[in-house]
Amino acid sequence: MDSLIATCARLLAAGDVLNALNLVALRDDPPALALRGVAMARLGDYARARDLLEQAARQFGSHEPVQKARCVVAGAEVALAMRELDSPAPELAAALAVLTARKDHANALQARLIMARRFLLLGRLEDAAATIADLDTNGVPASLAAVAALVQAELALRSLHMDRVHTAMHQAQAAADQAGIPALQAEVTTMQKTLLRPAASLVSTHDARTLTLTEVADLVSSSALVIDGCRRGVSVDGAWLSLSRRPILFELLRALAYAWPGDISRQSLIATVFRLHQPDESHRARLRVEMGRLRKLISPMAQIVATRDGYVLVPQDNRHTVVLAPPIDSEAAALLALLADGAPWSTAALALAMGASQRTIQRALADLQASGEVHAVGKPRARRWVSSSLAGFTTILLLPSVLALK
Repeated sequence: MDSLIATCARLLAAGDVLNALNLVALRDDPPALALRGVAMARLGDYARARDLLEQAARQFGSHEPVQKARCVVAGAEVALAMRELDSPAPELAAALAVLTARKDHANALQARLIMARRFLLLGRLEDAAATIADLDTNGVPASLAAVAALVQAELALRSLHMDRVHTAMHQAQAAADQAGIPALQAEVTTMQKTLLRPAASLVSTHDARTLTLTEVADLVSSSALVIDGCRRGVSVDGAWLSLSRRPILFELLRALAYAWPGDISRQSLIATVFRLHQPDESHRARLRVEMGRLRKLISPMAQIVATRDGYVLVPQDNRHTVVLAPPIDSEAAALLALLADGAPWSTAALALAMGASQRTIQRALADLQASGEVHAVGKPRARRWVSSSLAGFTTILLLPSVLALK
């Protein structure tokens, strides 16, 4: 490695992007191309960064596998920033294997963190946890240690493991301060503020107030029967039942919880859940069927008792019942939560993260654009979507997830 390349790498590690770029701006050898790609990514020109990194990887070729693997990892980082979530995972896995075999601990760790962050964006929390299990940050740059701690903190937040969150945030703050990179310190500060912002509203017979994530975690682990409108499920004593894929059953349960300890009439249930104000016998029959399904699912937590006019929710052991209301009262809440990270998302990436078709996402985005909640940037073929400001609360509980949080 020549002196200019070494100096450029040190400047990039310290966050001095412009001076680093000046050293290699006119060079076209593979190391210079790779560093130029990293610099352009730091400046936000992701398309140019991707092109430079791909060019560097081709020039390194199979005779320099470690350098090529590093370019693949850097390219994966760029793809993640561009929210290209369908980018080839096998290439990154192969690069990780090369870096691990060659004892390049820092870049191997970076590859694992990129994989974990991609899984988090896709809501695959179990895969993210497996990817960062037993992370070893000894001997890596402080900036990379800070990123590792931030990933661990986000995973713990999504799982409402607040003790792990505070531990990881303390580690992230210490590492970011040691690195001295303002952008990284700002990211740590932003996540710390997330803990202080309202995350949900608690609604019960005697109470209605906003809750932080810590208070939500305490409530979910309590003895109360919690009907969670953010994650669309029900919990008691820390046990969790997801109804996110059973929207009718969840709406029935939420309506019963709002009426608790009283009952709610059949006509009100049909109007609220089925959105019909003049039901006939077929709708009442459907209500009986759906209520039977719900009764079976939640039997370990509560009973549903038929009354003369309707139904009443009876929690096991006469527990208190509360409802968590999401900070965004919208059918597109999860979509807005994804866009709230400030990154420009493509329709394809949103569909992949939401587990929905692109056509469904396009219709939802059109409605949100009409109401001024999101706007499009770029030409049609390269169009990206960003949200308007959602300051004042955190949407982390609304992010899509493919498993029950425990």
